[in-house]
Amino acid sequence: MSNTKHILVVGSGIAGLIAALELSRQHAVTLVTKAVLAESNTRWAQGGIAAVMFSDDAVADHIADTLVAGAGLCNPNAVNVLCTEGPDRIRDLIRLGVAFDHTPDGQLARGLEAAHSKARVLHAGGDATGLTVETALVLAVRHQPNISVLEHTFALDLVLQNGAVAGLEIIDSEGLPRTIDADAIVLASGGAGHLYLHTTNPSVATGDGVAMALRAGAQVADLEFYQFHPTALATASSLDSSPFLISEAVRGEGAVLLDASGSRFMQHIHPSAELAPRDIVARGIASQMADQQGLPVLLDATAKSADFLAARFPTIDAATRARNLDWSRNPIPITPAAHYWMGGIRTDLHGRTSIPGLYAVGEVACTGVHGANRLASNSLLESLTFAWRCAHLLLDDTTSATSSEASALSSLEGAALPLRRQEPEQTEAFTPEARLRQPAEARTTPIDRLSLQTLMWTHVGIERNATDLRAALHTLNRSHVEGITIHDLETRNLLDLARVLVTAALAREESRGAHFRTDFPEPSAAFQHSLTYTQPARTSPTHDILSETVPC
Repeated sequence: MSNTKHILVVGSGIAGLIAALELSRQHAVTLVTKAVLAESNTRWAQGGIAAVMFSDDAVADHIADTLVAGAGLCNPNAVNVLCTEGPDRIRDLIRLGVAFDHTPDGQLARGLEAAHSKARVLHAGGDATGLTVETALVLAVRHQPNISVLEHTFALDLVLQNGAVAGLEIIDSEGLPRTIDADAIVLASGGAGHLYLHTTNPSVATGDGVAMALRAGAQVADLEFYQFHPTALATASSLDSSPFLISEAVRGEGAVLLDASGSRFMQHIHPSAELAPRDIVARGIASQMADQQGLPVLLDATAKSADFLAARFPTIDAATRARNLDWSRNPIPITPAAHYWMGGIRTDLHGRTSIPGLYAVGEVACTGVHGANRLASNSLLESLTFAWRCAHLLLDDTTSATSSEASALSSLEGAALPLRRQEPEQTEAFTPEARLRQPAEARTTPIDRLSLQTLMWTHVGIERNATDLRAALHTLNRSHVEGITIHDLETRNLLDLARVLVTAALAREESRGAHFRTDFPEPSAAFQHSLTYTQPARTSPTHDILSETVPC
């Protein structure tokens, strides 16, 4: 193949798999994933993919719905790309073998979800859309000879030469650190739900890609906007490593929310009641739970028959029954949980970041397409659409593509704000001797993941205020993570991200979308723009301590 490059793709959700498949048309691709190939946030997506595939719908309506949900902060150009190009990308998935559900007359089946003006959400396997998509794409990747897959491989840090990406430091499946050279790197490593005590995300969602990019000096944006899904199952079960998600589509089919006494409450909060934007529903539930001493609210789907629920939502039906709940007869307890990060590595509309040779797609990226609050079922569509665009930019000409990142980003709105390096300077191993050499006010104490998640949940959750945010930042700035297991390295990434998320939340003195400040409860025209941050590229704190095999 002429002009063949070696491109690393990090992450194996829909964004990483699509990028790898498209890039392999011309380039040699190595796909790095820290679990098995099929494990990602995509696998657990229930609701579906929103796209205009029907004659009674219009791209202009999908655009309008996305802009409204984004609360005045969406990048209109990104939204136009998403909604205009999305239908063709859905057709690509069908050609790749994704079996979407159909109606008895052979038409694509579709559902309605919150804040959509039309029923446009395609689904597969009832409520197993993500699993169906992931399975088809994994099969396609396995059969592509130009793609090498490295499973159980942890992406540690980016390697830069003269300010541009030159490779990736990894810990391989044997626990050995090594470096892989690359002409370009596409980060598709997903979000960071495990910043929070309660999350719908699988265990792999620890924000590694954003943390690596931040350490390398990349611009990041909109980090204060973390979406909490309104309805996660509120049960204590040995089956639950994370709260089990109850899809938005359940409310789209008519399920309603009840307080502890069995009365509806959302119609008193928003005209769309249970189908209001996610941030409004999540806050409504949190407020109601506070009024009833923390007891979960109830999701009532009993207006639907047991046969309907089992056929339309087989995964949820099986999960509820495994927990001895019969949701066809009785309402089920639910609570909000951290779900999706609107912020991430700042990119243009082709995935280019502020670092030459580095690209980002999917939840790890911030194109501005979601604004302050993602519209339901736009996430898989975003990953699909922008991963395709990124790959085809690189297919056109890798050399010219990687030479224009800075000019591409300079056209985006908002200047990058510098982040002060957190004390202490993380340039040496965190040994007791090293800490004693630091000034007393700069010394740090160990923090474990549970403590970090609890701090973020209680101080930087659905509702925020300056007092809690400052207290959280004080603790985070004086904390460090000990140990060199993969779990420790993930927690260190979460700590890095928590600091910048809280910094951004403190700076945004307003309420907008998923960011709600009780001390600034209204949106402000002064903040109708993204807050973008960067910090000088620095050596990862792992560099000095990774000289031997890393315990997994």
